Order: sequence, then C-alpha cells, then structure tokens
Amino acid sequence: MREYTVLAVLSVVVTLLLDRRLGVHVFRRAQYWIALAIVFAFQVLVDGWLTKLSAPIVIYSPEHFLGVRFPWDIPVEDYLFGFSMVTSTIVLWEWGKRTRGETTPVDRQVDGQSDRQVDRQSDRQSDRQPDRHFDTERGSSA
Repeated sequence: MREYTVLAVLSVVVTLLLDRRLGVHVFRRAQYWIALAIVFAFQVLVDGWLTKLSAPIVIYSPEHFLGVRFPWDIPVEDYLFGFSMVTSTIVLWEWGKRTRGETTPVDRQVDGQSDRQVDRQSDRQSDRQPDRHFDTERGSSA
C-alpha cells in the first residue's frame, strides 16, 4: 500500500476543510500565493538536495509512495505535505488573529469591507464608550 501517498492526499483534504470550516479563506489572498511560491522555491532547493538519487540523504521505500519524482528526484508527495504544513499553519494563524479581534487591511478587503467602513464602525463604537482618564490629583481613574 502507498501509505505516504495516502497520507499526503489526506493532509491536503484536511487542510482544505480546515480553511473552509474556520472561514479564513486564505486561497482568496494574493499574499498567500506569493508566500507559497517562495516556500516552494526553497522546498525545491532543499528537498532536491536531500532526495537526489545520485547521493540521497533521505531514502524512500518504493512500496510506500507513487515513485513519481519531479524535479531533481523530489517525490511529488513531498509537495503535498509542504502545501499542507504551510497552509494549515497560515490558516490557524489567521483564525487565531480573528478570534482575538485583530484584523489587517487585507482581512477587511477579503471580508468585503473597505478601510472607510471599518473606520466608521470603530468611530461609532468609541462614541458609545465613556471616556476614562486618569485623575493625577487623586491617583485613580475617574
């Protein structure tokens, strides 16, 4: 059985479901695709050196993967695992930011809000909250 192949494909499916379930939608962002291209460029260099058939450092058992290698003798399953590791990390990071209420201009654009809309919302919220200041004479907040 091709365990490495099955686990690689399963990792991609879980990652796609995680992004969808958490509602992060990293695949809609140009920043994500740029980051992924950079990661894959370095993955090709490092993984190619580790798995080259002329002098391998990492050896794969032929019965556990498809046997398809591209480029420089890199098993295609390595790209799937690389995709899953990087993407799931970014998805969980972005989800964590959202659960803490942190947003960036890119988040607001993806969510369909402009910076002006967000600024107006925050202005309205700050109008409702009482001003708290520190009374320097009494040493307490008023």
